[in-house]
Amino acid sequence: MKKLLYISFAALAIAACEPEFNNPVDEQGFYTSGEADFSNFVTVGNSLTAGYADGALYLQGQQNSLPYMLAGQFAHAGGGEFTQPLVNDNLGGLLAGGQQIQDNRRVLRIGADGSQVPVILEGTPTTDITNILEGPFNNIGVPGAKSFHLLANGYGNIANLEAGQANPYFIRMASSPDASVIEDAASQQPTFFSLWIGNNDILGFATSGGVGVDQTGNIDPTTYGPNDITDPNVFTGTYNTLLETLTTNGAKGVVTNIPDVTSIPFFTTVPYNAIPMDAQTATAVNESYSDYNNALLLAQGAGMITAEEAQQRTISFSAGQNAVVILDEDLTDLTALNPELRNLRQATVEDLLPLTTSSVLGTLADPQNPSSVIGVGVPLNDSQALTEVEIQLVVNAQTAYNTTIAALAEQYGLAFADTKALMTQVANGGISFDGGTIANTFGSGGAFSLDGVHPTQRGYAVVANAFIEAINDKYDATIPLLNPGTFPTVFVE
Repeated sequence: MKKLLYISFAALAIAACEPEFNNPVDEQGFYTSGEADFSNFVTVGNSLTAGYADGALYLQGQQNSLPYMLAGQFAHAGGGEFTQPLVNDNLGGLLAGGQQIQDNRRVLRIGADGSQVPVILEGTPTTDITNILEGPFNNIGVPGAKSFHLLANGYGNIANLEAGQANPYFIRMASSPDASVIEDAASQQPTFFSLWIGNNDILGFATSGGVGVDQTGNIDPTTYGPNDITDPNVFTGTYNTLLETLTTNGAKGVVTNIPDVTSIPFFTTVPYNAIPMDAQTATAVNESYSDYNNALLLAQGAGMITAEEAQQRTISFSAGQNAVVILDEDLTDLTALNPELRNLRQATVEDLLPLTTSSVLGTLADPQNPSSVIGVGVPLNDSQALTEVEIQLVVNAQTAYNTTIAALAEQYGLAFADTKALMTQVANGGISFDGGTIANTFGSGGAFSLDGVHPTQRGYAVVANAFIEAINDKYDATIPLLNPGTFPTVFVE
């Protein structure tokens, strides 16, 4: 059995890290704000607003964050100063009292054989969350925040961090320990705002392989776990409160929806049939599963499962690429019949394998046991696969959230950017710009950073253009678009 390498690339097809094009816009007075007023632009959201990429929040990422790009374009039509809670370095990790609490960023390392593997940069970061910054800040993007976190007082109180009721990124920029994110945003009396929130209300469940609870029906978010799906009614109430607060003084703004999880490389890079096998090995592995497969037939004969489920659970390998073996807790529990009848099946094209699973696929769970190949003799556990049933839970919540966002954007008369459609286009053929194309291929597509979830700086520029187009259309403005080619993608060590 060949060990599966962690996302290796055949050639250095990665787009250059330095800007490729220049398309300056300097015609003063040519662009107009239309019905909008960009003089005090405040933006609220999560990591996608903060400029997070490559698994961390680092200085260059912030300097090319989505809202900072927008503010730069707004400056051509009356936009004012735009401040951000900048970190100290490009390593991207965080300290708390000198102890590192967040990993550094990822870069590509080129091996002697030409392979390219994402690695975490070595070094000690210099951003300590106990060093509180003096605001206010126009960019209040808080990595990791769910929708209801933006309303929570004490979310920036370091005393609440250990209990999981505070956020390290908000701690260092909150106006006071008891302030909420939305209070800090509203206190600046924005004339224009952007809001992108809701991704994390489903993303933790998805990226953890469904290790969480769908809290639909539970309207008390204080009882939620970190990987739980937020109840759609909680999301609706929260989102309405956010918009009601941000528009209190007549501010206009732009909002956007939530992309499909199937459009990001974190879920599209590792194939369900990632196990290469020759005919001899396949025969041996099938023999090892013969007792399991025979027991399934007995369970079918006893009426415990249908013929369809028996077929679904049958393990069979052949020469070529094979589907991995996974645990699926949604299958009928047959352990009463036979303690060895675990909820095993092989993955299908409808299942998703997280990017992180690639680091263990094909390795030995027990170095002393050559049959303990993960994904073959040892199934992927619940955290290492997102099943079709779990995906549907994510889709149901996402659909509900996006319906809310679109309806409230209409109700409050706000610009609406369809990021979901944009990312679907990126995943299905890519998006062309002056000088190239970006797609969602991990590492080389240019759209997504090395965490497989967040855009590259070039990807953020494409998103920024979608925001600008929505703003121009809604408010009869003429804000200039960005040239994505002037922004970098992934970085090589």
